[in-house]
Amino acid sequence: MSELPALQGTLMRGIGSFYTVRTPDGALYTVRAKKKFRHQKMTPMVGDEVLFLPGAGEEDGWLEEILPRRSECIRPPVANVSLLMLVVAPEPAPDLLLIDRLLLSANRQQMKACLVVTKSDLDPTLFDTLLQQYKESGIPVLQASSMTGAGLDAVREIMSGETCCLAGQSGVGKSTLLNALFDLHQQTGDISEKIRRGKNTTRKAELFVQGDIRILDTAGFSLLEIDEVMDPAEARLFYPEFQEYEGACRFDPCLHDREPGCSVTAAVARGELNEARVKRYRMLLTEIREKWRGRYD
Repeated sequence: MSELPALQGTLMRGIGSFYTVRTPDGALYTVRAKKKFRHQKMTPMVGDEVLFLPGAGEEDGWLEEILPRRSECIRPPVANVSLLMLVVAPEPAPDLLLIDRLLLSANRQQMKACLVVTKSDLDPTLFDTLLQQYKESGIPVLQASSMTGAGLDAVREIMSGETCCLAGQSGVGKSTLLNALFDLHQQTGDISEKIRRGKNTTRKAELFVQGDIRILDTAGFSLLEIDEVMDPAEARLFYPEFQEYEGACRFDPCLHDREPGCSVTAAVARGELNEARVKRYRMLLTEIREKWRGRYD
């Protein structure tokens, strides 16, 4: 008897070497990853589009092939994200350098991105601050309350038709926001009174499907480094607010660091670009340069 043809599906979750795959008709299968992926140094990620063979009876199936990824996040480890949703809150205090790292990575992989501000009752000024800092970047900044429901419709609208990843520091309310948006009943946690940092309540990445929206719920984090080695001359290309100033600097190329005659520096002085955002860009540029210099070590 000939072997059944492989089915195509999406990895919804993974525990150890076992994965749950969802086919387009909504059927769920449990599969195991073959050893060939380890030899290929490939790790299946939640969000991967895959080919698999379903098991017979109570036997588990086998993951046969990981289809080409459109995007890839190392931390959190998920694939094929089309919209990166960066969730921030007054507590824990926003790490905007982390946000800018993630935005740089998202822009580099041609992901859409947005900022969602939660818990605004703790500090109503945070939304206006972020709106001011990112208004020239073209990144939507939304405000949503999981308690009152205010702003949730706008969040759902921007998520429509996308594979969304909620990312941000632990404790900012990602799972609480998902509960409010889609009634998923995810476990949530409070901010630790002792260290004022989030308790990590989401232990693994998991993909949920709600109508035409696919949502990746991932573990929170408070520190992320730029893993990939990038040519420092490329970094400026992933800041949309810099584009209108390209070609107007004294030097070509200009990295928009502290070169004489830099049009970005002049735009900051005129109040056209946000000074704090440009300062963080230069901090990231320093990190990128260091990794570039040590790329052959």
